[in-house]
Amino acid sequence: MTNDIIDLSEQMQQRAHCIIRRLGIEEAWKAIAAEPHLVGSVSMGLLMKHRDIDYHINSPVLCIEESFAAVARIAAHDGVEQLSYANLVHTDEACIEWHISYRDERDELWQIDMMHILRGSRYDGYFEWQAARIVDALTPERREAILRLKYETPAEAKIMGVEYYRAVIEGGVRDYAAFEAWRRRHPVTGIMEWMP
Repeated sequence: MTNDIIDLSEQMQQRAHCIIRRLGIEEAWKAIAAEPHLVGSVSMGLLMKHRDIDYHINSPVLCIEESFAAVARIAAHDGVEQLSYANLVHTDEACIEWHISYRDERDELWQIDMMHILRGSRYDGYFEWQAARIVDALTPERREAILRLKYETPAEAKIMGVEYYRAVIEGGVRDYAAFEAWRRRHPVTGIMEWMP
């Protein structure tokens, strides 16, 4: 079963990178002189069943019109079914938040989350650094444990990736029942600012 889970994860990784290229995500942001950074499970090689792609995009100035222009290039591609936007420029997050629903050639929906972040603000570079720290803490056994927990998670469950990573790396969790117990003892509200 271990090899099957790892193979499935690698197939999902390949599909995610194919979508990134097909939609021209990085090129669209670079066209407005922004810096796109892949974050989350795809960047760490920990994608499993939950089809999501996460980007943080840094800019020295947040221009709503330019942000819309970049996303318009992405949304113009076939398969993009929904797009939502939140203006959080004047909050602690200092970002413009974008969410795209994309239907791939297998008729499966992917969630693409893009946070256009003001350079120098609170979360500028934070999640890139978090991902690097998590990757550094991974061993083959920890990676397999994370992928197995994700695989065993019911489809309707809403669980942040960092909850798995913290439970496995910090808590030594190795099975789903222990993971559920860990989550009850460590509830998450808002952004989880944790690094190994």
